[in-house]
Amino acid sequence: MSIQPVQAFEPPYVMAVFSNVRTADDSGYPEVNARMQELVGENPGFLGYESARTPGGLGITVAYFRDHESLGAWRTNLEHQAAMKQGRADWYESYTLHVATVERSHGFARNG
Repeated sequence: MSIQPVQAFEPPYVMAVFSNVRTADDSGYPEVNARMQELVGENPGFLGYESARTPGGLGITVAYFRDHESLGAWRTNLEHQAAMKQGRADWYESYTLHVATVERSHGFARNG
């Protein structure tokens, strides 16, 4: 399996950039994170996501949605809201969320 970035989509679409620093407490995080990945995938306007963590501990997840309504449905999902509350209580030292509308998008992939 090769590593590939999320494809370029036809603009406009929406992206949410979640930058964070985690606490040392990992209790329950992997299970909740797996459930959130499953749950967001059920959103018809969800296009995909990319996530990375630096060796120093900065995590960045970029999630792509077809429109602001799709992102709003994710933001107001009750199970997601409970996970966000638990994240603030247990898993994150700090985080920042940026939401933007993508106006231009293109990609490149080397053949073979």
